[in-house]
Amino acid sequence: MPTEQQLPRLDDSVRVVALEVADDLAELATVRAWADRLLQDLPEHQRLDALLVVDELVSNALRHGKPPRQVRLLRKQGWLSVEVDDACVDPACARPPSAGGGHGLAMVGALSVSWGQWQRPTGKTVWGEIDLTGQFQTPEAAVSET
Repeated sequence: MPTEQQLPRLDDSVRVVALEVADDLAELATVRAWADRLLQDLPEHQRLDALLVVDELVSNALRHGKPPRQVRLLRKQGWLSVEVDDACVDPACARPPSAGGGHGLAMVGALSVSWGQWQRPTGKTVWGEIDLTGQFQTPEAAVSET
């Protein structure tokens, strides 16, 4: 069973909520429900985009990373960051899409205004930032309009 913790605010405008993720792909349903509950105030299209980012990052950590794993939602007015930690020191790498997978990080890139990873000696954090104001286009939307 995952453990949720409320982390101290980084400042008065950022709210951080974290959830420890057990080493089981069945946890994805629990993580989705947790994130969905926390993002209920968003318009449906933004909530669904954010849930896809959460799902892809956690799914990748479960499939390719090592425990312990944690997912965090960092939120302030008009902005959401999804961060997923795991203990695997290998960088997350996009692979060519195929019937067997390879779509996850491309999807995160399409739904996020920016994404990336931080490497640590003990693992990594893969993150995606989502604009909730509608002022910024995701990279895919910008390409399709040119």
